[in-house]
Amino acid sequence: MMDEASYNQLVAAAFKRIMAAADALDPDDLEAESTGDMVTLNTPSREKCIVNTQRAVRQIWVAGRSQGIHFSYDAASGSWLDDKGKGLELFRFVADVVRDISGQELVYPG
Repeated sequence: MMDEASYNQLVAAAFKRIMAAADALDPDDLEAESTGDMVTLNTPSREKCIVNTQRAVRQIWVAGRSQGIHFSYDAASGSWLDDKGKGLELFRFVADVVRDISGQELVYPG
């Protein structure tokens, strides 16, 4: 298991990337809020995508599309991948949820 400092750096970078993509959208379509260990993406219809830390197991958890998915950092690929081996990647999954709940496309900064 990775050490806490490395985990915190990876989470901070992931949250920053998600917030930057969300902030590029019209706030009338999607509003992003970051509070410590959680990013909440809200639509005007009150649908949400919630991204938060699971510090004890060094994961990021995403709730959306009526499901919760846990993502673990895969150092070999440099990606956050779902812990059930379904082939889900964190940023793509968040973008898919946002598209489903808002009709908007998240474009992540390079």
